[in-house]
Amino acid sequence: EAIFSKKSKQWYQRRVRGKIVEDHYRACLYAGVKIAGSNAEVMPSQWEYQVGPCEGIEMGDHLWVSRYILCRVAEEYGVVISYDPKPIPGDWNGAGCHTNISTLPMRVEGGMPHIISAIEKMSTKHKEHIEEYDPTCGADNARRLTGLHETASIDQFSYGVANRGASIRIPRQCEKDGYGYFEDRRPASNCDPYAVTARIIKSICE
Repeated sequence: EAIFSKKSKQWYQRRVRGKIVEDHYRACLYAGVKIAGSNAEVMPSQWEYQVGPCEGIEMGDHLWVSRYILCRVAEEYGVVISYDPKPIPGDWNGAGCHTNISTLPMRVEGGMPHIISAIEKMSTKHKEHIEEYDPTCGADNARRLTGLHETASIDQFSYGVANRGASIRIPRQCEKDGYGYFEDRRPASNCDPYAVTARIIKSICE
């Protein structure tokens, strides 16, 4: 068993985390998963990766396979992956599954009214969305969606431009362009992507 000084142990831990991220990315590309990026996050040992763009329910296929690959890659380094939205209690961010949404009319010039219309439809179904956004009908997310640490309160719906403290964020560039997409920041990191996708489509297409 190797013995490390505090400094060398910290370096080793950072290196292992970096290798997991790199190996996961390569494995996803090899498997045909539509992985689009990765980055370190706020909470200790927290990393994020992005999957997409995907069309409709296909998102669930790619996200579930990417999660499986991540767990298998982590096994090689003796690391256990947690998808819990607040695995470490404390004064820092939890873990979400922020979901970017657009339809064809939203992505073309003059699409902003379609974005606003979709958001307003989702605002009337806030409770239904929260119940679908983690496996425990909102109990897991209640530990994350507190209104602090770049989250909105689980009990209130809100949206805004470039507002990381809102339920739904419209990116600044999309507001400037007048078209694009919006980001639902409510889904938890342990959400079922099929349920999230289905709930969003049901709300905005009814």
